[in-house]
Amino acid sequence: MMETRSALARWHEVAAAGSKPEELAAIMREDAVFLSPVVHTPQKGRPIVVAYLTAAGKTLGNDSFRYVREVVGEGTVVLEFETEMDGILVNGIDMISFDDDGLITEFKVMVRPLKAINKVWEMMAAQLDRQKAAAD
Repeated sequence: MMETRSALARWHEVAAAGSKPEELAAIMREDAVFLSPVVHTPQKGRPIVVAYLTAAGKTLGNDSFRYVREVVGEGTVVLEFETEMDGILVNGIDMISFDDDGLITEFKVMVRPLKAINKVWEMMAAQLDRQKAAAD
């Protein structure tokens, strides 16, 4: 069984390296679930979770992005982050659950305030459209 802190360290390595799709896929279970602050239904399966996290890395993961707090539990972590997007301060949390092998089973993102949610939705939608167009 992989220890939660080791799994978290792998997440930080992948995120710091730019959230590349192949690296995200390597730390993700096939049946992983992504819960978005702007999409009301859970997004299920490695390909869609990787697509969302790749898009998030490109939109939220700018030079101002930083994790400001970590809470580590057994198999679950809560990471508070801050970033700025088009002059709007975005404050949110990533809640990540890992299986016994250290693979991500669930990734939930919550964002505040409302102005930030609207900006995240706008920029994520545009990034996902670009990714879809590039794949077609």
